[in-house]
Amino acid sequence: MDKHTHHPEIVSRLKRASGHLVKVIAMIESGQECEAVAQQLQAVSNALVTAKRQYVSDHIEHCLDVQDDMSMRDVVAQVKAMKVMTKYL
Repeated sequence: MDKHTHHPEIVSRLKRASGHLVKVIAMIESGQECEAVAQQLQAVSNALVTAKRQYVSDHIEHCLDVQDDMSMRDVVAQVKAMKVMTKYL
């Protein structure tokens, strides 16, 4: 199978979110305004949700490899295997 195409982009997004989270922790430790901290926590949360959705979508796209010569039973087996991942979307 080919390499997951979006992994480098997802890793980059997660590294940015990680750095952002470190800054939010510093905001809390330094006593920043609650609203500002909550806003930044929301931004980190949104970044993680976006990365997760992209990761799961990429995984499904990558792993669900339906080919012309596959039996319907094989296709159904692959779909069932991917169903587990869809709960994370």
